[in-house]
Amino acid sequence: MRLHRPCVSATAAVVVSALGIAAYHLIPEGNPAPAPGAATVVQDPAAPAAGQREATPVKPRTTVAARPEVPARLPGIGSRTLARIPAGTRQVVLVTGAARNSASSKVVLYERVDDGWRPGAVWAVHNGYRGWTDRHYAGDLRCPIGVFGLTDAGGRLADPGTRLPYHRSGAFTVSGPGFEGESLAGSFDYVIAINYNRQPGTSPMDGTKPMGASRGGGIWIHVDHGGPTHACVSLPKTHMKQLLQALDPAAHPVVVMGDADSLAR
Repeated sequence: MRLHRPCVSATAAVVVSALGIAAYHLIPEGNPAPAPGAATVVQDPAAPAAGQREATPVKPRTTVAARPEVPARLPGIGSRTLARIPAGTRQVVLVTGAARNSASSKVVLYERVDDGWRPGAVWAVHNGYRGWTDRHYAGDLRCPIGVFGLTDAGGRLADPGTRLPYHRSGAFTVSGPGFEGESLAGSFDYVIAINYNRQPGTSPMDGTKPMGASRGGGIWIHVDHGGPTHACVSLPKTHMKQLLQALDPAAHPVVVMGDADSLAR
């Protein structure tokens, strides 16, 4: 009786043991069975045919993780704005307003590396109620457009671990409703002074205004209260703590702020 097994090699046959007792392998259809007592060699189906060289095993390739690309220059920043960033600056808090008269912006912390600027997370924030201005005055409810140093911090709560000089005081207190009826309580739990019309190296509470009181002042990055500000930039509390912990005076951090069209100049 003939048994069929298509995947068995055509060279498979009978193996005769040293005692002359035949052990039978399955014979594929179309190949005659050997004569009784004839010895045959069973070839490994995986072995190369006679006259062929054994294939050299191929070693798996080692995959090297690609290095993340970083922009060579700050995205959305035009030559005029770029020229205002100090040469030694290695940290930029980029605040990009949605439009000239919008109170909504996005913030990204960029850090200088060998081949460009490495971006951090993108955070949605609020800015001045009426948007942005090239020439800020007290009470205009617009944030000043420009590049400003970030040298001093403070707040009602304890230092969260910043390397900036930090002034803790109960004077960082605000109350009442915001422009959309939201509570302002806790807005000054953490603040970073924006060096617009102020004396760097002093507490954010310092009232010195080198350009005069009419040009406004006391403009900070502070905790978001859920609505537009008078002229500040406001981040959610968690992100304020992260920003405070990231900023390094040795990197000469600055804030680059304004609506998208203005910053692109």
